[in-house]
Amino acid sequence: MLASCFGRRGAEGSMTAQPEISFNALVVSLATSAAVHFGDAADPSSGQHMPPNLEAAGHMLDLLVVLAEKTHGNLTTDEERFLTQVLYELRMRFIEAKKGETPVATP
Repeated sequence: MLASCFGRRGAEGSMTAQPEISFNALVVSLATSAAVHFGDAADPSSGQHMPPNLEAAGHMLDLLVVLAEKTHGNLTTDEERFLTQVLYELRMRFIEAKKGETPVATP
């Protein structure tokens, strides 16, 4: 019901189709934000790749961990599998990014 309030208007003013609202769509949204912060994907609003921001990427990963903890036992098998796979991939990407990070020199 509310989704129709937030739809986009096409060139002729008609509503365009939006992605399905689902748990997996929420996970994809958070994972996409993490990818943007890793510098792996273009910012959807600007279309430009931003420099990596590991703090922000880690924050998105933490949000997904909280989501996994809070929904534990309430997801379908497919949702649980999808979230687990996304978390694994983002954790591996975070470790990879941290390894490539230049340490800050201390005086």
